[in-house]
Amino acid sequence: MRKIVTYYLSASMAMKRILWRAMHRFIINKYKGSELVFLNYGYDYLDSKKESPKLQDIDEKERYCLQLYHSTVADVELKNRDILEVGCGRGGGASYITRYFKPKSYIGLDMSKEVIKFNNRYHKMPGLSFVTGNAQKLPFEDQSFDAIVNVESSRSYNDIDAFISEVHRALRPKGYLLFADIRTEEENELLRERFNRFGLKVIKEVNIIQNVVTALNLDSERRCDLIKKKTPKMFHGFAEEFSSTKDSKRYEEFADGTMIYLQYVLQKE
Repeated sequence: MRKIVTYYLSASMAMKRILWRAMHRFIINKYKGSELVFLNYGYDYLDSKKESPKLQDIDEKERYCLQLYHSTVADVELKNRDILEVGCGRGGGASYITRYFKPKSYIGLDMSKEVIKFNNRYHKMPGLSFVTGNAQKLPFEDQSFDAIVNVESSRSYNDIDAFISEVHRALRPKGYLLFADIRTEEENELLRERFNRFGLKVIKEVNIIQNVVTALNLDSERRCDLIKKKTPKMFHGFAEEFSSTKDSKRYEEFADGTMIYLQYVLQKE
């Protein structure tokens, strides 16, 4: 089952859609509410000079996942702005940013119809909505958004150039791409070149892999408990690999430096 995750990353977009929908059907059937609205690796603040966000009690259980979103978007003013999240998953980040950063509007886009139905049913609040769509062909007019958020989604795209081109098209002048995802060092060199080629200026680039590994260490018990409670035993290996718990191959790649984790703030030129 662990091999499925590795296969997913190299599969065609058509196969990704099939696997993604199957996974979300399973998750939605097993996790019907607030026990699982994040699927990211998490972030812990290692710099004592930076304060972690103050959260409402309801959000504390998924603090590390929330902190990944917070650290990704905190450098840009989002209040009263129009925001798009590409690859929104189960909507936890969209809900958090809408509640804490107060944008004018926030649209979460994902290719899974099932997850969008869940999000529109579960995350109901003014200014927040969810739509089905393809990251490589965004269903929006030119210059529709002040910022686009993209967290742990881009590495699965078959055509990253199409995604970056679409981001540039959909952003307003001086708009921002707030980006977080894993790469190898070599892949990141190519990614940086692509951003530049499509007119996105790097305002901030930071490798947060140590923040992510620390968060995974601190959050591993909660993740394992969720897997044990809801996932059939035969699928535990797949779920642990997907969640990057301590015994997973992906966790080892993070810990030994094979993979790095990049946060970018990019601005449309």
